[in-house]
Amino acid sequence: MVARGPTLKTPPQDAEAKEQRLVEAAQSDPAKFAELYELNFERVYAYVARRSRDRAEAEDLTSEVFHRALANLPRFEWRGVPFAAWLLRIAANALADRWKRTAQEREFYGRDPVHNEPIANGLAEVERHATLFRLVEQLPADQRRVIEMRFAEQRSIREIAQNLGRSEGAVKQLQFRALEKLRGRMVEANG
Repeated sequence: MVARGPTLKTPPQDAEAKEQRLVEAAQSDPAKFAELYELNFERVYAYVARRSRDRAEAEDLTSEVFHRALANLPRFEWRGVPFAAWLLRIAANALADRWKRTAQEREFYGRDPVHNEPIANGLAEVERHATLFRLVEQLPADQRRVIEMRFAEQRSIREIAQNLGRSEGAVKQLQFRALEKLRGRMVEANG
């Protein structure tokens, strides 16, 4: 028998069980949400920061994501999907809400509210982003999950396959079908 050193990574089943226990503990006592916050802050901030105009906006949105998560935690149902996926969905919704508000402000004032410059085609880009978020939400669950993990969480095909318990080929096929469906629906939405 060979002696082994300490394991550097927690097996996926153990990590999932630990995360589920943390969620359940936070649902019964909101003060225990802090550990979930600590475990997921960097991932959520990175996701939001890549999609924000500046650091202050990223910080505000990240704060909003965790505020919404804490407020809605009693309604969260464990389905074997990482808690971070739920947080990233909240982040995507918060970003879409922010883009929509910004677009409405631009439309109302006719100027970029941040840079006080006339608006060229920024509104169209915001609308495309909002449309894309809505269309991703309408995808079948398995396709939506692959798209979220691949592009929002920036995971590799191999990581997604392991997480979903599918082959890499199956994940590539789901991604391909989802992207084709999104492409077709974006064309329809944009005339």
